Amino acid sequence: MSNANEDSPSALSQVQSRAVSELLRVSPVADELARRFQEAGFSLALVGGSVRDALLGRLGNDLDFTTDARPEDVLKIMRPWADSLWEVGIAFGTVGAQKEARVGDVVQSFEIEVTTYRSEAYDRSSRKPEVSYGDSIEEDLVRRDFTVNAMAVALPEKKFIDPHGGLGDLAARVLRTPGTPESSFSDDPLRMMRAARFGAQLDFEVAPEVVAAMKAMADRIEIVSAERVREELNKLILSAYPRKGLTLLVDTGLADRVLPELPALRLERDEHHRHKDVYDHSLIVLEQAMALEENGPDLTLRLAALLHDIGKPRTRRFEEDGRVSFHHHEVVGAKMTKKRMTALKYSNELVKDVSRLVELHLRFHGYGTGEWTDSAVRRYVRDAGPLLGRLHKLTRSDCTTRNKRKASALSRAYDGLEERVAQLQEQEELDAIRPDLDGNQIMKVLDIGPGPAIGQAYKFLLELRLENGPMEYDAAVSALKEWWAEQS
Repeated sequence: MSNANEDSPSALSQVQSRAVSELLRVSPVADELARRFQEAGFSLALVGGSVRDALLGRLGNDLDFTTDARPEDVLKIMRPWADSLWEVGIAFGTVGAQKEARVGDVVQSFEIEVTTYRSEAYDRSSRKPEVSYGDSIEEDLVRRDFTVNAMAVALPEKKFIDPHGGLGDLAARVLRTPGTPESSFSDDPLRMMRAARFGAQLDFEVAPEVVAAMKAMADRIEIVSAERVREELNKLILSAYPRKGLTLLVDTGLADRVLPELPALRLERDEHHRHKDVYDHSLIVLEQAMALEENGPDLTLRLAALLHDIGKPRTRRFEEDGRVSFHHHEVVGAKMTKKRMTALKYSNELVKDVSRLVELHLRFHGYGTGEWTDSAVRRYVRDAGPLLGRLHKLTRSDCTTRNKRKASALSRAYDGLEERVAQLQEQEELDAIRPDLDGNQIMKVLDIGPGPAIGQAYKFLLELRLENGPMEYDAAVSALKEWWAEQS
């Protein structure tokens, strides 16, 4: 690769070998595609995040390319070559494809996007970018969000193109914009959230002038659609360092527009410091929940951890004895969670699951040192349903006290509860709690047909099952008949 950034040869030397090896890995598919464009009279370059990740030694099988070919020409070139093709982004100049290629002895599948050189900007009153095509790669790169994403490798010759010093910024681990941040954010206000997201994903610092522009232009985020905001927020929350990105959103005022419940947690502490900093506590809970994840980042758990205390500001009361209380903040918080997530266009299922975890996150604290009856444990499991594993993690993460003795006692108590849950699950199949008689048996015992009474009887038997555990058939029949007589 030739170097277009001669003023930072030492930085390039540190990452060049990694980049070359990464590019050699994808060469079979990248060079083959580049030759097809070349034969048709067009240029092709690997660009943006793909180049950044190659330099960081973490290039995956999702490859981004840019070209001077217009979308209709891109389709003509790629259609006979790709295993599958999609045109979802063609209005924005992007053609997507899937291609299998042999890399060494292994056949790998590549997800490819080819985008025509372009520039885009928002009308101040519009939620959608206006797209216009460019004629040079330099014109394309200057409209990219950050310098570390404004590098390219021209193919097949593998010429390194870096007109904005992205390599130096990559080495310095800093996020800057190719042009002025004000111009960049005016073109697409979502880039302000992307600054926070990339900072969280890559553990990079955001340049002071970029932060200043984010503060000054925070209100511009309001013209961006809820769906685009949600996707950026998800990527930030699922990143390796979400605290970093969330803190930036709060400090710049962006969170006031997209997730106002988060900065609202920064309650002023009372003079005796008798309640925690709820904002910092929530970020610690998020990090502690992440440490308990077993199969990669869990969006449901992370959202619940971040939002579990958002009901506290609305429920805070200063008691006569000087204590601070937050009665029923879990119920209020669940409603607030549902409202905010719905506004951000999350799926109904995710809204339901996160809201339920917020609602249940305090339930364990009634457990004490193990005073719950088996009935109470059954209800805990029944109410959590398939969220039980996440509820375990959320509840454990919610302990942020610096009092080691108190923390140890809480941990032991939850160990005890989990052991009891496991024992009861083994004995009673708690995950599939059902009454001891089904609907057909209820109708036969009571000699009645389908109707509301069957549902009432089923509910009675379910409560009996939760209270007493499994019952023999004859005992269940006897209890049902006794209940039915009382109803009559």
